[in-house]
Amino acid sequence: MSRTLPRLLFLLALLLAAVVAAVAAGSAGLTPATVLRALAGGATETERIIVLELRMPRVALAIVAGGGLALSGAVFQALLRNPLAEPYILGVSGGAAVGAIGVPLVLGGAAAAPWVLPVAALVGALGAVALVFRVALRVDRALDTRVLLLAGVVVGAFFNAVIMLLLTFTDTESFRGAMMWMMGNLGNASWGGSLLLAAYVLPASAVLMALARPLNLLAIGEETALYLGTRVERVKVAAYVVASLIVAATVAQCGVVGFVGLVVPHTVRLLWGSDHRLLLPASFLGGGIFLLLADTAARTLAGLNELPVGVVTALVGVPLFVTLLRRSA
Repeated sequence: MSRTLPRLLFLLALLLAAVVAAVAAGSAGLTPATVLRALAGGATETERIIVLELRMPRVALAIVAGGGLALSGAVFQALLRNPLAEPYILGVSGGAAVGAIGVPLVLGGAAAAPWVLPVAALVGALGAVALVFRVALRVDRALDTRVLLLAGVVVGAFFNAVIMLLLTFTDTESFRGAMMWMMGNLGNASWGGSLLLAAYVLPASAVLMALARPLNLLAIGEETALYLGTRVERVKVAAYVVASLIVAATVAQCGVVGFVGLVVPHTVRLLWGSDHRLLLPASFLGGGIFLLLADTAARTLAGLNELPVGVVTALVGVPLFVTLLRRSA
């Protein structure tokens, strides 16, 4: 643990550098010095508007969403004892998306309340978890982690089909907007949305980080963890529900952004080991860095056109997933 604080401070410094770079990048290019002046209350009125009202809310949203997705991915990997586990692959993101898309279609204007979409997405995410376990149990009562992963892929494909079915009942413009949202989109970021997501993600992340020691014991084995005083079933249920809440809130606010929960925890684990007392906070910081850089690339690489951020994360995540799958086999 003696190296935990220096490593977290290193990631925090990287995150601050990424923030300055992300705020500076864009069609109206700014220098890092201008960004710092605007954050300190200086610079011109136009520069302050660009920095504080247009770009910083998006930066904040990317940090909170990326951190939450990476942290939940690390927790799912600990619970399943498999580095391939990830909210997108396990079908949790797809279930959350079904809830977030289906409820507005059913309730119409009644779904405008700010708490409705996160709750609907959470119900969908928990439904996906329950369905994955039900399918896996029908195949193998011992809940082999490989069976769980395959069940997650199947359930994710099923929920994608449900989403396409729901979208057939929408008009063309709504369909196009929903498809962009499905691929991950931070373009509608605002301070209100970013703070709302933080209100869900940050307390939930604190709960998961408090479970670092039980997760370390679970990584050794459930029998050993039980012998050492861990209430295994309570820890597993609490971790699953809280991690699913993070995924659901993120999907409701940003759409489906895949592979952040796969790439970041695995990278941290390769660099610094599997101690969850370091892995969980480092994954949160690393996830914020990763999604922030991916979003910066998404809005700058294509000129005036903006790429969905989920496309960028998938371009990085899919090759890594294939590599991990081959090593696992």
